[in-house]
Amino acid sequence: MTYLYLKSLHIIFVVTWFAGLFYMVRLFIYTTEAHHQEEPKRSILLEQLLLMQKRLWYIIAWPSAIITLIAGTWLAIESGFWTMPWFHLKVLFVIGLFLYHILCQKLYTQMTKGLFKYSSVQLRIWNEVATLFLFAIVFIVVLKSTLSWIWGVIGLVLIGILLMLGIKIYKKIRND
Repeated sequence: MTYLYLKSLHIIFVVTWFAGLFYMVRLFIYTTEAHHQEEPKRSILLEQLLLMQKRLWYIIAWPSAIITLIAGTWLAIESGFWTMPWFHLKVLFVIGLFLYHILCQKLYTQMTKGLFKYSSVQLRIWNEVATLFLFAIVFIVVLKSTLSWIWGVIGLVLIGILLMLGIKIYKKIRND
């Protein structure tokens, strides 16, 4: 019974963590675009967007990441997943996801200091990195040992290409 509760908590907080990551980078995009507005619009937007970032980051994203890690670790111990090869691959992607989260923290900190180092297009591309992690982790967990390395890599590359095409098409439509 503990396993099912842990699994439920893990899934819930994975979902809220990804929601936080996806929305946070969208807020980065909007904040970057607001930074290029004329006054007083710039100040009003930046104040509101930075407040939204702070609340999202510290009330949803970070707590969800930590609870996901705790529940996931406990679940892995409880279930014996530590011994399975697919799980080791999943852990590598989760480590990558935490690195992505930490880099988002760095972007957040820069923006709170008024530093805008990336364009909104670069941030749109950055936003899709979380999507690649999501696809990879879900497919690894669901397919486990049946996932062929070759097909997995091909699938991630194709998803990456589709995401980049979507960004280019969106940019073209937006500029027209």
